[in-house]
Amino acid sequence: MDNHMKEQLDYVVYILKCSDNTLYTGITNNLEQRLAMHRQGKASKYTRARLPVKLVHVEYGFSKGQALSRERKIKKLSREQKLLLINSPDL
Repeated sequence: MDNHMKEQLDYVVYILKCSDNTLYTGITNNLEQRLAMHRQGKASKYTRARLPVKLVHVEYGFSKGQALSRERKIKKLSREQKLLLINSPDL
């Protein structure tokens, strides 16, 4: 696999648990940097108002388009379905 193809699959989909127990879903191609931004209150208005946040789920190996599609699917899930995904990622 060449570097160009590898770069295309470097996105992750992640779920954060916020201080008010809500769940935030996002995508990034640099998880460590994105988490730092969330924790500093610089990533999104939603998480800024609900600090601290905890990373509870990550899915790796997406292109940007695939990650956006997966993010949309997760956001449409009910809270109970999201918790099932977090607690049983192989389902």
